[in-house]
Amino acid sequence: MTDLSSSEWKEKISQDKNALILDVRTPEEIEEGYIPNALHIDIMDPEAFMEGIEDLDPNKNLYVYCRSGRRSAQACMILEQQGFENTFNLIGGILEWDGDVVQD
Repeated sequence: MTDLSSSEWKEKISQDKNALILDVRTPEEIEEGYIPNALHIDIMDPEAFMEGIEDLDPNKNLYVYCRSGRRSAQACMILEQQGFENTFNLIGGILEWDGDVVQD
């Protein structure tokens, strides 16, 4: 896992053709807004999280975020245990994100 600041994360994603953005927050948190093109898999629902990551391509570079950065760091560790080699944690989560946010 590599911890990245908001600006580092944004720059890497913009240049990474193999990037997959993963939002591990709860559905209620996602209603507040999310980073464009993010795939949502709630880490607070362990069974659904493990099932959800089974469908992910292990060759993708996973850019993971949550609300504050703690759950996404946990998700990165789980992903690495499951064979994902390139995981990037957004330090400070969406609270520190200064990029685009989608509001439904």
